[in-house]
Amino acid sequence: MIKIISNQTFDEERSLYNIKDAEVLNCKFEGPADGESVLKECRNFSVNKCSFSLRYPMWHAKKFLLKNSSMDEKTRAPLWYCKDGEIADCDIQGIKCLRECKNISIDNCSIDSPEFGWRCKGVKITNSTIDAMYFLFESKDVEIDNLNMAGKYSFQYMKNLHIKNSNLDTKDAFWHSKNIVVENSVVKGEYLGWFSENLTFINCKIIGTQPLCYCKNLKLINCTMDATDLSFEYSEVEADISGHIYSVKNPKSGTIVADSVGEIIFEDAIMKCRGQVLIREQKLSA
Repeated sequence: MIKIISNQTFDEERSLYNIKDAEVLNCKFEGPADGESVLKECRNFSVNKCSFSLRYPMWHAKKFLLKNSSMDEKTRAPLWYCKDGEIADCDIQGIKCLRECKNISIDNCSIDSPEFGWRCKGVKITNSTIDAMYFLFESKDVEIDNLNMAGKYSFQYMKNLHIKNSNLDTKDAFWHSKNIVVENSVVKGEYLGWFSENLTFINCKIIGTQPLCYCKNLKLINCTMDATDLSFEYSEVEADISGHIYSVKNPKSGTIVADSVGEIIFEDAIMKCRGQVLIREQKLSA
């Protein structure tokens, strides 16, 4: 039997600690007691139309649904060590929102949370907007569809990530990442993908200086590049670029094909660089 907790305000420490088989509806978590961990260690529960303004509100939660709710900037580290949860139609502002969580889905949310999503596994993000520094640091097995993301140092040290239909405005993204596929997306930012392994872009637009250096098994399929100078330095790369590349410098191995390249630089290398840069033949119409 589901217990319903509705239309109440809670502000004491562990106010609803260890609740099970419950629905929390239209409640507020705020007040002078300033209590932490209001929904800690809860199981099989839903939170709907609630507002949070207290630290660490949902730690160690399992089998939960959080929807139509808000967490303001006072909800520091709002969800840690959670498992098997859904977050939908929420506005979240607390720093370090998701940490060491497993099997979490996020849909139609607006999130502003530095250090979001560290060391998580099995995260699915759809139809959302996220602003975060060090977004998804050291996480793995992540799927993303229709995300508008902004913030520096994203997707670093990640493994097994698939992104599609997204707009990523970021810097130093995908550093030291492994097994990443990005499809039908715009990726804007400086120093993209350095030291990555098995990084693939398909039908993407890449914008920014010095992208994709020191990469292993890098692939670009039917992509475009804008303001990308000194690209591919010391990378093992296979790339098919529609349009122009500002410059290519010292690719380690592989083949880069483009419609045009402003400058091809083979000089001052610290290793053998045998990559080929080919200019695609243009067919002239009558």
